[in-house]
Amino acid sequence: MKQSDAGAVGSAAPAEFDASTPLARELADITRRRHALEITTLPKPNETRIFTIANQKGGVGKTTTTVNLAAALARSGAKVLVIDLDPQGNASTALGVEHRADTVSVYDVIVNDSPMKEVVQRSPEFDGLYCIPATIHLAGAEIELVSLVAREQRLRTALNAYLAEDAGYDYVFIDCPPSLGLLTINAFVAAREVLIPIQCEYYALEGLSQLLRNIELIERHLNPRLQVSTILLTMYDSRTNLANQVAQDVRDHFPRETLTTLIPRSVRISEAPSYGQSVISYDTNSPGSLSYLEAAAEIARRGAPA
Repeated sequence: MKQSDAGAVGSAAPAEFDASTPLARELADITRRRHALEITTLPKPNETRIFTIANQKGGVGKTTTTVNLAAALARSGAKVLVIDLDPQGNASTALGVEHRADTVSVYDVIVNDSPMKEVVQRSPEFDGLYCIPATIHLAGAEIELVSLVAREQRLRTALNAYLAEDAGYDYVFIDCPPSLGLLTINAFVAAREVLIPIQCEYYALEGLSQLLRNIELIERHLNPRLQVSTILLTMYDSRTNLANQVAQDVRDHFPRETLTTLIPRSVRISEAPSYGQSVISYDTNSPGSLSYLEAAAEIARRGAPA
């Protein structure tokens, strides 16, 4: 072979892997985050932490956040209960539990006084993850609750009775509908902490003041233990100035409550429910899954507010 030919062959050989490229940096970051999570042992709370995930604005990731935080904590070894209080039943779908119209559900708990232990289903996602499903019957519960005794406290009464029988739960997450009706009020009265997902988009803070006023009223008149403990920024796109500005605005307004972790926009997060899964089990190593695992770890380390 001629020297010139050898040179030509050498120049055609693939270049060495460039560790400075955006893809390489992303892969390195994912590897680092995954390793950090693998070596982390999360503390368990001294008593059951009960969260209501609420925001009357639709499309901010309430159900997605409920399901994936619950799955992330269950994956770490915690015992977690998800109460699906949204008539759409999306949390039930994502956790892979039965919620057809004839299924005994949370509707029977709050309207017909059925014990929770007869309604709870174990999710196939992880050991230690349980769900009380919602069915279409819940859509009429707002009207039926109006005439019932102690209508704002029916979920709390049932939940407290259930936890007294089964004290093993570390976390309870209540997924609310995008409204401030009686179902959401029941969730606020039953909970001790409120987690508010806020999307990193225009109008993110619109309506939040009304939500906070309602929470203050619930705290004053029905549930003195209730407080907003956690705010989670969702649908974050670091490439846009708007997302960064919204994130900064939220942190400026709520410096103590806002988690450091940001939940990115992710195709994997959106795909997972169609397979009856959380993103934690659907694609554990995806950026969206790692972000929810990190958010869950941050919540666990922070502990319950005093």
